[in-house]
Amino acid sequence: MREPLSTYRLQISSSFTLDAAAELIDYLADLGADWVYLSPILEAEPGSNHGYDVIDHSRVDPERGGPDALERLSEAAHSRGIGVLVDIVPNHVGVATAPLSVWWWELLTHGRDSRHAEAFDVDWEFGHGKVRLPVLGDDSLDALELATGPDGKLELHYYENRFPVAPGTADDGADAITVHSRQHYELMNWRRADAELNYRRFFAVTTLAGVKVEIPWVFQESHKEIGRWFADGLADGLRVDHPDGLADPEDYLEHLAELTGGAYVLVEKILEGGERLPGTWKTAGTTGYDSLGDIDRVLVDASGEPFLNVALGLGDDESAHDNWIALIHDTKRAIADGILRSEVLRIQRDLDRQDALTDSSWRGSPAIADAIAELLTCFPVYRSYLPSGAEKLEEAHRAALAARPDLAVELDIVTAALSHPSNAAAIRFQQTSGMVMAKGVEDTAFYRWNRLVSLNEVGGEPAEFAIDAAEFHARQWQRMASFPRTMTTLSTHDTKRGEDVRARIDVLSELPHTWLETLAGLRESAPIGDETFDSLLWQTAIGAWPIERDRLHAYAEKASREAGASTTWNAPDERFEEALHAAVDAAYDDPRTHELVESLATRIRPAGWSNSLAAKLIQLTMVGVPDVYQGTELWDNSLVDPDNRRPVDFDERRRLLEILDTGELPTVDETGAAKLLVTSRALRLRHEHPEMFTGYTPVEAHGDAASHVIAFDRGGAVTIATRLPWSLAQAEGWGSTQITIDRDSIDVLTGRRVEAGPVAVSELLADLPVALLAAVREDPSE
Repeated sequence: MREPLSTYRLQISSSFTLDAAAELIDYLADLGADWVYLSPILEAEPGSNHGYDVIDHSRVDPERGGPDALERLSEAAHSRGIGVLVDIVPNHVGVATAPLSVWWWELLTHGRDSRHAEAFDVDWEFGHGKVRLPVLGDDSLDALELATGPDGKLELHYYENRFPVAPGTADDGADAITVHSRQHYELMNWRRADAELNYRRFFAVTTLAGVKVEIPWVFQESHKEIGRWFADGLADGLRVDHPDGLADPEDYLEHLAELTGGAYVLVEKILEGGERLPGTWKTAGTTGYDSLGDIDRVLVDASGEPFLNVALGLGDDESAHDNWIALIHDTKRAIADGILRSEVLRIQRDLDRQDALTDSSWRGSPAIADAIAELLTCFPVYRSYLPSGAEKLEEAHRAALAARPDLAVELDIVTAALSHPSNAAAIRFQQTSGMVMAKGVEDTAFYRWNRLVSLNEVGGEPAEFAIDAAEFHARQWQRMASFPRTMTTLSTHDTKRGEDVRARIDVLSELPHTWLETLAGLRESAPIGDETFDSLLWQTAIGAWPIERDRLHAYAEKASREAGASTTWNAPDERFEEALHAAVDAAYDDPRTHELVESLATRIRPAGWSNSLAAKLIQLTMVGVPDVYQGTELWDNSLVDPDNRRPVDFDERRRLLEILDTGELPTVDETGAAKLLVTSRALRLRHEHPEMFTGYTPVEAHGDAASHVIAFDRGGAVTIATRLPWSLAQAEGWGSTQITIDRDSIDVLTGRRVEAGPVAVSELLADLPVALLAAVREDPSE
């Protein structure tokens, strides 16, 4: 099995096709990337900029270049020795445009008699034999029309939405509303979806319908084209999107391994706290959110935590942690009672249908639904994989009992019923717990817990403020022992803030008093009326500064609606949002507000750059397979999607790389050339000397500023990076700090030779805040 030494992620779309990606292969090879990593390429909704809304599994998306373009890309990549990793989407299909979604259209046309009825997870009994489609603006069908579709067949149209008419249901000349009543679907008010939907979806996205890939023919038909990529030598590996949505992820990965001949496969899996990826899964590891969290925290100053806790009213460190736990309980419960209420009620109906409850009097009981919602709320990780992880259900049971002793009987009954792996309700509970976690924590609590927002990142635990170098090393050893070929990352299409934005925000942990004074001034000069959200807004603005006005407006609106405290997606608060947008404008137009943002951003920028270079080098050289998200080899101030899918200026990156390859040593400045140097030299070293990255040994520093060093030896390649650069500068630098190098080495960033033995850190890091030492091979045959 071929495995990558590194990857480079590209977002493939109609504006950046597979042919455009093929034209980048020479640049990626020059950069040192080992594999190219593609976003989903199967046919998706027209205009989709992400590709996760697949409408036809049988072919590569024509908008993205089609199958011929995939062949051209694969040939170009393989000719340069570069592998191809492709993102796939097994959990759901796009159904926003019904006529284009091949399986969905057939389901709506023929209902339970459809060949694809088995593929979709529809609760037909609850819908009285119909699929419930939440598309109506109100409860009226007055706008419904009968019309002829492009194929000459009769259809029902509701504004721009088109739906099929089942054979024989309009032959008598009935009106549109009557014909609608005869269909295998029911159009309903979109507001009813939260509690009354009867098909499984991706999280709360009604336009992404879940499919039952655990059924053999569904797997075969939805993966036939994927299998062809491996049979024809077009792809070398896969990234599996959201495996936690599947009924049996382990079984799915077994079948995927058979299909691909045991190819390199990664899973988009978020691990909570000390959770470990199941060792029995046929996967090389995760897509790297766990590594991202470790890197962020080793660059944060732990001494800033108590100041921020007190200033933000969180109490001492223990109280702050308790506040976080209370917050996520509330946000998860709100999700279970709100946008995912239909999933809770589906679990209850599955329990009823299987006679899983000990007493028939519990059927349909509101208290049973309450208990299910509380267990989902208290579930400590994304999901269990029964029988594996049964202890997590017991942990949720204990927490739920503590939170809701009034539900003790119901919680006992439901927990017992959900403990059996063969129970349909137990399977569905496992598929649902991850939804509640993601929507309640990442998409809600992360926008409300604003102590240091660089820590509010996918897969992260905001309550964990910082780790020291020793803890970082311990986590590397664990990664080495379990999944040494897992991916590492700093930015993805799902990160809430780009890596360089987070790196600058991290600096605020080193000067909390200055930050809090600035925040107080901003609250006075540009009040928005929400003293929780304004902390998030101004940290983000300072972290991304300078940022275009329209981008900050878009971010502020999305983030505030995700927080759901002062405004929401479904019911925007116009007065609050007017104040919010006025505050954003003030950052550009009001002299006082502008000065506060500009001054602090400028003051911490050098330390932020240092953090960025440290994070990048650590990520590229630590245990695992490093991924570079498109464009992040230069400074990148991207925010949450779709901001992080903006076009990348690859011509500028080519130009700067050519200059670096003449031997010019860049300064750390606005161009980002220093980051490109770090990225290219680290990737090239991994590519040319993989044997130097086979172990992991911490390298200790000694002296005045030893705590500001994080260093490790991978078996010939030694990484040295600066921690807490602001505090280091205030302490007047490295002083007597030294580390000991075991071998004569070359710093591949500067070309400086380093003799074995004690070396002053001030000498090693004289030009850059990082160094990457490669052991000198005196004998060319070694």
